[in-house]
Amino acid sequence: MERISRDLLALSHLDALRGFVAVARRSSVTRAAEDLCLTQSAVSRQVRTLERALGCALLERRHRGIALTAAGSALYASADAALRQIAVAMQALGEDPGDRRVTITASAGVAGVWLLPLLGRLGSEVPEADVRLAALDRVVADLRGEEIDLAIRYCAAERAPAHAVRLFGEAVAPVAHPALGLRAFPGAAALAGHCLLEFEDARAPWLRWGPWLRRRGLEADAAARVIGFNRYDQLVQAALAGQGIALGRLPLLGAVLDAGGLVRLTPEEVPVGCAHGYWLFDAGGEVPAVVARVRDWLRAQAPPATAD
Repeated sequence: MERISRDLLALSHLDALRGFVAVARRSSVTRAAEDLCLTQSAVSRQVRTLERALGCALLERRHRGIALTAAGSALYASADAALRQIAVAMQALGEDPGDRRVTITASAGVAGVWLLPLLGRLGSEVPEADVRLAALDRVVADLRGEEIDLAIRYCAAERAPAHAVRLFGEAVAPVAHPALGLRAFPGAAALAGHCLLEFEDARAPWLRWGPWLRRRGLEADAAARVIGFNRYDQLVQAALAGQGIALGRLPLLGAVLDAGGLVRLTPEEVPVGCAHGYWLFDAGGEVPAVVARVRDWLRAQAPPATAD
């Protein structure tokens, strides 16, 4: 009994051990925090707690990331295998709360503008799913390896995974808050009294004001000022606050437009030079039934005008 008690006492830092394994798997405190739905500081504290308990350093903090020490490598080799084994055993017994969890990843813009307004209805219409939203602007190449169930990618067809399903294409038009009193896009003279909200992404020139205005014989400097954003969800929040006119990505803004939060100022158009669409895909192979239900529900939310 005494030996068993000592063994159990040695496992008094299981949460800290889980944090360490998450960091070691991803070689990043930031990504480990995303995986565990914790803050970076909380994960760092877990690792420090474990290091203090063991009396040795487990990680080397470097300028461009982290690396395992010799002690960290030895612990990780055993702990990672043990935690995976425990997870498998609990799942087999039907006690794993992860059976209900469905993790969806998308860029911050897509997550904040299109997915977030849908989560309430998703929760009521697919109540068996506990949805976790991971807003990531990097491309996740290995969904299963990163424990992600579904992903939405904005890309051209040739860059979409082979089994991806196209949700909708791109369509744009200027949008503004009703408080600005606009029902159509202002001409050159009137534009001088307004601010333009600019999405500063060089990879998507079709979402920038310069090309859109030049095709209509206008220039961006005709506006009173231009405010730039590197995240589309922030640009939309500024538009909703009445701070200026935004070039709206209409498939993402359907709920906002339907609710009257923003007003479309021109007919929608497929932007010149854009071959991109929004693609939904899973990890491939057989997926859990709850993941399939969420996947099919999301497909059903695609705007009819742009859905395949």
